[in-house]
Amino acid sequence: MSTVDAIVLAGGRASRMGGVDKPGIVVGGRSMLEAAVAAVRGCVRTVVVGPHRPDLGPEIRQVQEVPAGAGPVAAISTGLKALADCDFPADLLVVLAADMPFLNGAAIDALIARATESGADAVFAADESGRPQYLVGVWRRTALHAGIERLDAPVNQPMKALIPETALLLPLSDITDCDTPDDIARARAQAAPLSLEQARNMVRDKLSRLPNRRVTLRRAVGAVLAESLTAAEALPRFDVSAMDGYAVRGPEPWRVRHDIGFAGGERPAGLHAGEAVRIATGAHIPEGTEAVVRDEFVRTDAEGLHRLPDSPIRDDIRRRGEDWQPGDALAPTGTPVSSALLSVAAAAEVSEGLVRGPVHARIVMTGDEIRSDGPLHTGQTRDSIGPVLPDLLSWCGIRPLDRVHLRDTANGFDEVLSRAVDCELLVIVGATGGGAADQLRTALDRTGAHLPVHRLRLRPGGSTVVAETRSGTTVLGLPGNPFAAVATLLTLAPAIVEGRTGRTPRRAIIGPLHNAADISGPVPRIVPAQALPEGGWTGDPGIRTAHLAGLLDRDGLVIVPAHAENGALVEFLPLPG
Repeated sequence: MSTVDAIVLAGGRASRMGGVDKPGIVVGGRSMLEAAVAAVRGCVRTVVVGPHRPDLGPEIRQVQEVPAGAGPVAAISTGLKALADCDFPADLLVVLAADMPFLNGAAIDALIARATESGADAVFAADESGRPQYLVGVWRRTALHAGIERLDAPVNQPMKALIPETALLLPLSDITDCDTPDDIARARAQAAPLSLEQARNMVRDKLSRLPNRRVTLRRAVGAVLAESLTAAEALPRFDVSAMDGYAVRGPEPWRVRHDIGFAGGERPAGLHAGEAVRIATGAHIPEGTEAVVRDEFVRTDAEGLHRLPDSPIRDDIRRRGEDWQPGDALAPTGTPVSSALLSVAAAAEVSEGLVRGPVHARIVMTGDEIRSDGPLHTGQTRDSIGPVLPDLLSWCGIRPLDRVHLRDTANGFDEVLSRAVDCELLVIVGATGGGAADQLRTALDRTGAHLPVHRLRLRPGGSTVVAETRSGTTVLGLPGNPFAAVATLLTLAPAIVEGRTGRTPRRAIIGPLHNAADISGPVPRIVPAQALPEGGWTGDPGIRTAHLAGLLDRDGLVIVPAHAENGALVEFLPLPG
């Protein structure tokens, strides 16, 4: 097969979508640019034409047409010039617009094979209606170069000006482009739900990082180190006694002096051979000390101080820098600022650090039927989930700010989303489905939000959505069902913290689920579970999801894979006490 290079067009004005970054729109868990780059992964070289994108790998060359937004022909011309600088340019060129979310490598391979066997100057895809897609094609380099050379200038030229007479069409599926918000909505509706692992990876990788800030560490509990914590001072700062006993020098018996070394007191005078001085744990040992002998390992008589027969020989001295030296790394980037870290920082004489976070969250309860306080009226139900969400968020490493209630209106979310600039996370309960009162998804689309997670392949919790607004606020849309909301929150919220702050992912708790076969089905499930004395868990095969009574007397939740058998290893999510 001939060698093949690729030009991916990732610019344009997206005028029918309000000027949003169309290649960056996420459908089915990945951006349309990611889909295009993945489709041409088999090519020798790939050039992406458009605004610079820092998340693209170094193996991909990035260039920008001049002027930006000058049309596809100008972009192709720019990409072609970039490839001309390469040694041994390929015979064939894939030209591909980054606006087809379901395009895959198999379709590109089919186009390459047709171009190779036919000898045509170009082969373009035809969509299911038979319409040519001139921005999904394979060209002979010489034909593409000749077509551009025929033009007076490539700026704002129509693609049809390039099409050679010997071009062929190849019918392909899944190549419909997305030019309007309605196209994006339809594509997202067709996209397969993400697995929990995919969703977690998406929010870790695709959510924007919070800015770094240098702070007093004791005021940053819940934040995450944005640089490693290094010691400013050695520990111990000087040689100290590790036990209560006697500092000794030379052979026994030792003559015991009358002075005593106390922790925090003055350092005793230096020892001469045959001398001992009483010393407390943590005290600075006298100069010349060869060992500290514990109280329980000595005896005294008229000759002086002796080591007891058969007592272990050890010096019981903590040497300067034994635990760490100045400049030693004590905690890596991504470590949460916890009580343990604050203690280590204090011992290392470190008061400030560079951190991200913590993540602050506003809770939004939705639904006309929900009431927090006061008597219930006809058709209303008590808010049984809102009051417990602050504790659950804190358990996940998130600081809750406040809780508000939003009624079911067509545009109620617009104001909520536009004003979400004083928090890093909006936790929205309800309105994530497709019903008449479920307005969150359409509101996110109206604001041009980025959707890393559109749906989950998980029961309950399938309607969960994770988005990021243009202002950088993360939106976690949870199902309105109380158990589904809690279960999904505990599975995804820690990953959101990791994505926003760069926190090192928590180690999963894995063990056997002894009755997995009674619970599993065609879709992964999350259910309450009890810990067993012999290890592992038993899960609840059935649970009422409209309340949280199923969590009473349970130790946590387990995520049960599809078609799991008894004893299958599952992930366990502990519940806060």
